[in-house]
Amino acid sequence: MANPNEEIVRQGYKAFGEGDMETLRSLFAPNAVHVATGNNPLSGEYRGVDDILGYYGKLFELSEGTFTAELKSAKAEGADTVVAVHRDKGQRGGKTLDQDETLTFKIAGGKIARLEENHSDQAAYDAFWS
Repeated sequence: MANPNEEIVRQGYKAFGEGDMETLRSLFAPNAVHVATGNNPLSGEYRGVDDILGYYGKLFELSEGTFTAELKSAKAEGADTVVAVHRDKGQRGGKTLDQDETLTFKIAGGKIARLEENHSDQAAYDAFWS
């Protein structure tokens, strides 16, 4: 049987991939934080579900709908942490994004409370969005 926190993360990736923002919204704590690392126009801390979903909308908008995050693995680490690895892909202004990314999720009360990005090639990720 899968870890319940891993299942929350898997549901989130499925909803993200299908553009199901209502399901995605239901998986986040109201005061959740998504930390988008790096030095690009999308870097920063997104606070609250509306702000986080707005950030996801920008990923799609700026990549003309081509941004994808294909889940490769989700592994629980302790009682409240899940580390997920996915493949980022997208096209933007003649540029291509194709690299691994790790998201570290903190789960509280059965909801995603915090997630932080870690890109395999931060400079390339920054260049893609800049």
